Amino acid sequence: MNSKLLLRLCLALALLSIGCKEIPKENAVAPAVPSLDAAQEKTAILATLNNETKAAFTRDYEGWQTYWLQEPFVSKTYMQFPDSSLVETLGWEEINGFVKDYFTIHPEPEPVPVPLTDINVRLYGSGAWVTYEQVDSLRGLKRETRLMEKVDGQWKIAGMHTTIYGKSQ
Repeated sequence: MNSKLLLRLCLALALLSIGCKEIPKENAVAPAVPSLDAAQEKTAILATLNNETKAAFTRDYEGWQTYWLQEPFVSKTYMQFPDSSLVETLGWEEINGFVKDYFTIHPEPEPVPVPLTDINVRLYGSGAWVTYEQVDSLRGLKRETRLMEKVDGQWKIAGMHTTIYGKSQ
């Protein structure tokens, strides 16, 4: 065997053995996350979504804010196809300010959409990815994605993306 080839082979084996060190068991496994009962969590998430929607449409600011995670990383986005507009608010301070201003400019309650009963939920430890469709009597069909986090036993909204398709003709 060629000496250069043998040297390369030995070097490769040495690097491979260094890279394949056994990881101590305490570092190999992520911390355990308590298992969630999917049906129970879906029911709790539905309650949060329906209560948050009701509070927003009835202009109950104090109630509305209790359903949101009040952190700098939360986001809220509306895309409206009927008028080609986009509103993106990033961070709790901006979302909170936007909603306060909206409620001040539009103080009259709006018809509350029919409560949700059918949502798609993917649970990830203390988080959930939720999607659904809802019809709003003023805006028409909406598709929503909500990112949720369970904090102190309560599901809170950490992200919201709403696509408004409008009323069908």
